[in-house]
Amino acid sequence: MSRVWSGQASLEKRLKGITSARGQKMLGAVLFEAVEDIATYAGKSITTGSVSGKNHVASKPGEPPNSDTHVLDRSIGAHHLGPLEKAVIVTAPYASALEGGSQREAGTTSRSFAGKTTPYGPNRAKQGPVKIEYGDSKTEARPFLRPARDARKKAVRKRFAEQVERIVQGAAD
Repeated sequence: MSRVWSGQASLEKRLKGITSARGQKMLGAVLFEAVEDIATYAGKSITTGSVSGKNHVASKPGEPPNSDTHVLDRSIGAHHLGPLEKAVIVTAPYASALEGGSQREAGTTSRSFAGKTTPYGPNRAKQGPVKIEYGDSKTEARPFLRPARDARKKAVRKRFAEQVERIVQGAAD
């Protein structure tokens, strides 16, 4: 494991000593607070100064996207994945293309469509293969998660270290 900040080795040693259910619960709470902080910051970076509707102006590449329909900013959330595993998850279908950019060259593909079920039973008719053509697409990156993580990193680390110290002090009492 590589060290990413000074004092990390000391913090890791303290973390290994926290084995009580209460301590684990407190750690989980501060982790969730951290991902909520990052998710909130990311959402605000998308909505601040943006205009929806006909006066909407897209953001410049390299800047967080400007909200238009609010699908992206409303799809950002903090999630529990496990007792000590939390994550910021974005469910908008185009989130990864905005975060990292995307590029697709024109081409064709084919696809078969199975029959659909109707109220009267399955429709046995099958369609396909159908040829699908698509054009070029290039989206310049408009990151919003990495900048949110980077902007909140110092405050999150400080709160986490303080909470670990409280837990360790409480266990020593």
